[in-house]
Amino acid sequence: MKLVDNLTFTDAKEIKKGWSMDKKYYIEDKSGPARLLRLSPLADSNRKVNEFNYMKELFSMGLSISEPLDIKEAKEGVVTLFTWIEGEDVEEVLPQLSIEEQYRLGVESGKILKQIHTIKAPDDIEKWESQYARKINQKIQGYLDCSLTYEKGDLFAKCVKENRHLIKGRPSTFQHGDYHIGNMILSKENKLSIIDFNRWDYGDPWEEFNRIDFTAQLSPLFATGQLDGYFSGQPPLEFFKLLRLYLSTNTLSALPWALNFSDKEVLTMREKAALVLEWYDDMTRIIPHWYDKDASDKYGM
Repeated sequence: MKLVDNLTFTDAKEIKKGWSMDKKYYIEDKSGPARLLRLSPLADSNRKVNEFNYMKELFSMGLSISEPLDIKEAKEGVVTLFTWIEGEDVEEVLPQLSIEEQYRLGVESGKILKQIHTIKAPDDIEKWESQYARKINQKIQGYLDCSLTYEKGDLFAKCVKENRHLIKGRPSTFQHGDYHIGNMILSKENKLSIIDFNRWDYGDPWEEFNRIDFTAQLSPLFATGQLDGYFSGQPPLEFFKLLRLYLSTNTLSALPWALNFSDKEVLTMREKAALVLEWYDDMTRIIPHWYDKDASDKYGM
């Protein structure tokens, strides 16, 4: 089976899951174990080379991720080869696990993320406070221009406006870019692995938790463990203040985003917004209800 020039495999199955614009394939041939092939537009060549190199660095640090094997250009696009990680999606298996195991895996995911953030951002990138301030303005305007609104949507906008000063002086590091349970794999040996670095970016490392609402909705204990693992204990209050700001900003932009897809996505984002308001008592509390400050004592780290 031939996918691109000079690359032929005995078997190739396209992977449809995910929002990436890359084409992804599970491939097999006689030369060795199964691999993952990603085919990206040629216009993304520089970005894909950077992604490949960052993943090589992370793999060399001992992180449980796909090993980057090769990258090349073909007429069909940029071809990247990785080792295939065997296992099940954490998103699917998490509800079946014990609460102790949910917390343990959450702690592990937090420790992995902490290692990812040890890679420094380039010195010449834009300061986070100006970069994110512009993003806040765009997301607020996008919500105001949207034909739909949330019930109590003004509470998110108010929270953002009153707390946007918190981004001042925040550092920038390398980010995975889409760190949540949908991009985690659990092996039969209960080993956690991280996949899909294609949305990598630079920014405030704490902003990387802006997708934790998806995790907390499914497993509050996994989300709690992720924070405890990242901070080696309970996070500081400063973190929770920024988390509330980042979740509020993302929630505002989620509705205009969903409007471009389907009524189902719109409903999902409405439900998520209502849940965030519930967690934060209409944005009047700093630490969300789902965070269990006693989890480390009850389940151990």
